[in-house]
Amino acid sequence: MAYVINDSCVSCGSCAGECPVSAISEGDGKYVIDADTCIDCGTCAAVCPTGAIEG
Repeated sequence: MAYVINDSCVSCGSCAGECPVSAISEGDGKYVIDADTCIDCGTCAAVCPTGAIEG
């Protein structure tokens, strides 16, 4: 199951820079994770300052 970014996202970009497979991109008002690319590593959730990423 791929990680998802909820509405607590403040679009800081911390997660996108840490994703080893570049599955995270800037969406409309928040970042989004491409479920087909996500390898479920959890690196993004670990660096999210608002806890907006759930797996």
